[in-house]
Order: sequence, then C-alpha cells, then structure tokens
Amino acid sequence: MNFHIITIFPHIFDSYCNESIVKRAQEADKINIKIYDLRDWTEDKHQKVDDSPFGGGEGMVMKVDPIYKAVRDVKNKTGKKRKIVLFSAQGEKWNQARAQEYSDLQDIILICGRYEDVDARVANFIDEEVSIGDYILTGGEIPAMVVIDSVSRLIPGVLGNEDSGISDSHSRNGYLKYPQYTRPRVFKAGNKKYTVPPVLVSGDHKKVDEWRRKNSKEKKD
Repeated sequence: MNFHIITIFPHIFDSYCNESIVKRAQEADKINIKIYDLRDWTEDKHQKVDDSPFGGGEGMVMKVDPIYKAVRDVKNKTGKKRKIVLFSAQGEKWNQARAQEYSDLQDIILICGRYEDVDARVANFIDEEVSIGDYILTGGEIPAMVVIDSVSRLIPGVLGNEDSGISDSHSRNGYLKYPQYTRPRVFKAGNKKYTVPPVLVSGDHKKVDEWRRKNSKEKKD
C-alpha cells in the first residue's frame, strides 16, 4: 500500500510517520508513505499556492493549478487500483467500512487543503471528497493521518496480533468493542474498590466470549 500525501507542510508528518505501528509497517514494507510539497509545483518566486477568492469574501483559497500539476505527476507514479482524495467539509464521512474498502487499494493520493477553502475546480481531478467529522480543522494533514492509520491497521502483517483488528470497535457493524481489563484484579481508590468481572478470570473461554458479545456496546448515531 502506497500513501501519497500532497501538502504545504510536509514536516508535520515527521513524528507521526516515524513512531509506533506506522513506523514498523514501513520498515516491514507493508506500507510506503511518500510526502510531496505542493510548493514544488508553483512557478513564481514566492511559491504561492493561494489567492483571494473571486467575488470577495474572507480568507484565501488554494489555487487549482499547482494542485492539478501535483496530482497529475503523482498519479503517474501509481497503479490502476488507486483513489485520489481531497479532504473537505462536504465530503463523504470517513468510517470503518470506508477504511476497509480503501485497504484493498494499491495507491491512495491524499490532498491536504489549507486556508479558507480549495478552488472548486479541483473536484474535476479527484475521485472522492472525504470528511472525518462535523467540525473545522486548520488543514487536511490530521485527516490524512487518520486515513493512513485506520487503513494501515487493516493491511495483513501490520498489526502484531492479527486478531486485534477483528475485535476492534466498529469491526462488527453497529457495535463498539467490549470493556477491557488488566492487572490489578482489585483496584482501590479512596474507600472504594473496583474489581474485574469474575467471568474474565474464570478460565472458561466460552463464557468469556459470551460475556464479550453481550457487553459489546451498540453504537449510537
């Protein structure tokens, strides 16, 4: 799986890409993360990627021409099983089912917007607009990390324990993961004791499985 990130702040990804599961997945050649600086596709000496909106209004709008050129060139490095994604407020909501769909791709190109908006003509050169939630972020870099993380977990060999992805929240449609406990069996806080459900330390795997199914929380919309 190859993730191609187009951004004007490439160093935002330095720490994220070099820690934890994402780092190990790259070292094992399960995923590749390639980051492109959008300013490399500008032609003026100031490397300008934005301008004021036609018709007036607040803020600045990202220009269509550098994004088009970047997508064109990056697309030439990809295979046929790919998606070109722009993060936007009006995009399709990101969820586990979409992550599963994306995990079957060969290449994903992620365009990280900034400023007030992106020139609407960019929509002609992408496959899909995606939103990670009904709130405003400064740019598309955090959504890109969300997509990379959620998709990578579904690629065989990325997680140390392959069963982890199967039992994760949202893996069962409409349900969240059951409660988890670890040592100590009895935790004291002030005058109160908080104990682990007895069935989880019973050694009866059938009863444990039944308890976990029963206690999986139904997802609320």
